[in-house]
Amino acid sequence: MEKIRIINNGFSTGFWFAAWLFTIGYLNLSFPKLIYAIILWPYYLGLHFSQFFKN
Repeated sequence: MEKIRIINNGFSTGFWFAAWLFTIGYLNLSFPKLIYAIILWPYYLGLHFSQFFKN
């Protein structure tokens, strides 16, 4: 049986962390929202940018 080797270079972790910092800085989130942004940062970005797509 052949062994499967998985290589993790950490790119996705770095990208996630950079996007999280961007969200905090760009949207000026308060501390409680900053904690929620750890998991929900796409929601906060979508909420902010949705105002540009409304009719």
